[in-house]
Amino acid sequence: MATGPGSRRRSGAGRAEQRGVTLRPRPLLIAFVLATAVDLGSLAAGWHPGHAVAKPLLMPLLAAWAATTGAPRLLLAAVLCGWGGDVLLLSDADPAFLAGMACFAAGHICYLVLFTRYGRPRARGGLLAPAYAAVLIATLTLLWPGLPPDLRAPVAAYSTLLTAMAYTAATRLGLLAGAGGVLFLLSDTLIATGVADWPQPPRPDLWIMLTYAAAQFLLVHGALAERAAPPTAYGDVRSTTP
Repeated sequence: MATGPGSRRRSGAGRAEQRGVTLRPRPLLIAFVLATAVDLGSLAAGWHPGHAVAKPLLMPLLAAWAATTGAPRLLLAAVLCGWGGDVLLLSDADPAFLAGMACFAAGHICYLVLFTRYGRPRARGGLLAPAYAAVLIATLTLLWPGLPPDLRAPVAAYSTLLTAMAYTAATRLGLLAGAGGVLFLLSDTLIATGVADWPQPPRPDLWIMLTYAAAQFLLVHGALAERAAPPTAYGDVRSTTP
């Protein structure tokens, strides 16, 4: 095992960096929270201009905050793909919806690669796989009859990718990222039920944006905390292997 002074210095630096990620407030993070509050307040009040202004600010602010903490490029790319999807989904046109879905799909691919690269396998992976698979199959089975025929295949492919991202977040990162993946599933399921003409709760856009903003923040926060965490003994041995 790598237990010398160099290893202790690395572990100490990792703990300090992790404290910086989890505890220290930053102006850009505060700006993200304020923009989210404005967006949600606008949706609650039914004031579309406020939503149209605030929504495109959310992911750039989150990405800028992540960049100040030394976020890897894949994490920034995932968040900015979400920004592209946010802007496109401000339009009700079908081509914009498909393009927005493609942007979010690209973001999920970035998250998947990132989580696989920086995360560590957890024992709960085998237990959660059937649960996530069952949720995916049940959701598609229930939504399928109500989806427009030309959207069925794209929605099925996107849902599979989203579920894979959420599962990877839950099984390779900590609880924060896992919760973010679940909230992303919930947010996009709310969108899909609207497309399938299911009954909607009051102010559905409010609940979609609330779960979405929380999901993106938790995924980013969880990824940053995992990357900054001190290496385990196994990680130290693995890092010294040629």
